Amino acid sequence: MVFKKCKENEDVLFVDASSCFEKGKNQNNLRDKDVDRIVEAYRIRAEEERFSHRANLAEIRENEFNLNIPRYVDTYDPEPDVDLEATTRRIHDLNLDMKEVDETMRSFCAELGLEAPV
Repeated sequence: MVFKKCKENEDVLFVDASSCFEKGKNQNNLRDKDVDRIVEAYRIRAEEERFSHRANLAEIRENEFNLNIPRYVDTYDPEPDVDLEATTRRIHDLNLDMKEVDETMRSFCAELGLEAPV
């Protein structure tokens, strides 16, 4: 958080730098490039999708003065669309393959004089 008493503008810059780090064994590390990205966004007050957002006071008021970063910077990754027709075909093909495997197992069991599993 950076608070500035003599601001030139009335908006608030929200930066979500939660993905800007290198995973460590016991502790994560902020790399130089991550620090540079965060400082540059602050310095030029840049808005970058899924990283930073400038909110005016009306928007903050609309959010009942809640300053949680996720309210302003959307980092949601939508799930990929599922091709239902292709998935249904794949399941159908797998079921046919399983029937063949079951028939083969029954024939092996019959040759060995064993009772085939149901």
